[in-house]
Amino acid sequence: MSDETPIFLDHHSTTPCDRRVVEAMLPYLSEEFGNAASRTHAFGWRAEQAAENARRQVAGLIGADAREIVFTSGATESNNLALFGAARAARVHGDHIISCQTEHPAVLDSLRALEREGFRVTRLGVSPDGLLHPGKLEAAIEPGTVLISIMHANNEIGVIQPVAQLAALARERGVLFHTDAAQSAGKIPVDVKALSVDLLSFTAHKLYGPKGVGALFVRRRHPRIPIEPLIHGGGHERGLRAGTLPVPLCVGFGRAAEIALESMESDALQQRDLRERLWNRLAAGLDSLELNGHPDQRLPGNLNVSFLGAEGEALLLAVPGVALSSGSACSSAKRESSHVLRALGVGELRAQCALRIGIGRGNTGEEVDVAADQLIEQTRRLRKLSPAWDEPGRSGRRGQGR
Repeated sequence: MSDETPIFLDHHSTTPCDRRVVEAMLPYLSEEFGNAASRTHAFGWRAEQAAENARRQVAGLIGADAREIVFTSGATESNNLALFGAARAARVHGDHIISCQTEHPAVLDSLRALEREGFRVTRLGVSPDGLLHPGKLEAAIEPGTVLISIMHANNEIGVIQPVAQLAALARERGVLFHTDAAQSAGKIPVDVKALSVDLLSFTAHKLYGPKGVGALFVRRRHPRIPIEPLIHGGGHERGLRAGTLPVPLCVGFGRAAEIALESMESDALQQRDLRERLWNRLAAGLDSLELNGHPDQRLPGNLNVSFLGAEGEALLLAVPGVALSSGSACSSAKRESSHVLRALGVGELRAQCALRIGIGRGNTGEEVDVAADQLIEQTRRLRKLSPAWDEPGRSGRRGQGR
């Protein structure tokens, strides 16, 4: 195995912690060790001040009030708190929840658990491009619907849902709306007022912050959203999430949010350019590529491509110099095709040939070219080894243009 560090093109799984973030955290790992809940001495006061400053920075990323931010351990906990907390609090009004088939397992598995508590769940399908049509959501809302949860940007295909339209429908019918913005916050503009959402989950490590800290936005006014806590003991986070705040992680999250807000436009432009460069190079070198998901309504750094004739797991092993994935990091241990691609109506063979490519802040054009060359070379080799593969000239299959 080569000692060289692979080119990292898996930024949907996580991102490297920015050095400026690490520098901001360092004092709170040593000399500034106070407990933010300690009210009787300077150590606690300074820790509380640091945590509240971080809360303001995190809130600023999504256009929220700092009092609307609940710190959690990450987006999975935020999703759990939103779904269980809001559904249980609203149960007196109904037992029906609406979501989408392409959601992250943190939402889908939570919904299955809520079904075991007696809630009814409708999982809406999407169009072949991955988008959820607002009319489909509108038709699914019924008098007993108490909660809708639709993710903002998909973690596999990067497709950005029309959340503002979907949330407006929910508000017209008096239904709470939650969105999982773990992939979009810090990458594209996310404003809770413009989106009109009631609950929003996001996390630090997807935007160059530390792992182990996330947040849930809970609307305080117009209307105030009631949710039940999942963790009890101490009344932290205004009673919504008990436990001592990890001040260094909160500080890191705040600094990462601040940097993301400052560099969002230039980051998006750079990543979109690299994505086009990668796609054009792959399309020039290979026939029979299929782009999965909407060609334009997607995250700037996302590509999800089926290399027909080359099984995805085999292709991953064949390019050890490039860190890629075949789908969600949270379900990568499962040997089955992506539930997201199946929801798009993608056939099993095409789904098994898919790779998720996530371009991030630190990637360069040279890295993208190296990755493309290795993927082209190894795809050609694997196709030659496959007895089932038809040469494009015989089959007439061509790559899908963008």
